[in-house]
Amino acid sequence: MSELSENAKQVIAEHLPRYPSKQAVTLPALHVVQQERRYVSNKAMEEIAELLELSPAQISDTASFYGFFRTEDNPLGQKRIWVCRSLPCMLRGGEELLAALCEKYHIVPGQTTADGKLTIELAECLGACDGAPCILLEDELHLRCSLEDVERIANEPNAPTKKA
Repeated sequence: MSELSENAKQVIAEHLPRYPSKQAVTLPALHVVQQERRYVSNKAMEEIAELLELSPAQISDTASFYGFFRTEDNPLGQKRIWVCRSLPCMLRGGEELLAALCEKYHIVPGQTTADGKLTIELAECLGACDGAPCILLEDELHLRCSLEDVERIANEPNAPTKKA
């Protein structure tokens, strides 16, 4: 049985014309799989390699180089919050925000809650220093976040926030 869904295969194939080589599609392909499954398994890496006519080692090397990708023994939660730890964010309350999140959800950065709902990650810089402290929830940047903002964002998918 294939690890990649037909939809994932189609989305990966749609990336091919937009890149100069099949190897350049490695990162987008890994993102497609992780978005769908919340991790990238060894079998999925083998199937990506086959689709892109690369070796499984090339796909594995790319996946292991970036801290963004998770394996099946450490999948992402339903939501992933990146807390910026740059100096501006830390000076404007990011450190307290991170500590409160970790205490509230009983996890440390890099871990997922026991119920699989939330993963907290550290980002070196989210590039939004003027909106410090900021977080990235999945692919949405949120600025000037308070703990209340982050809790609302984490618990209500359509909650209004101060987005970038």
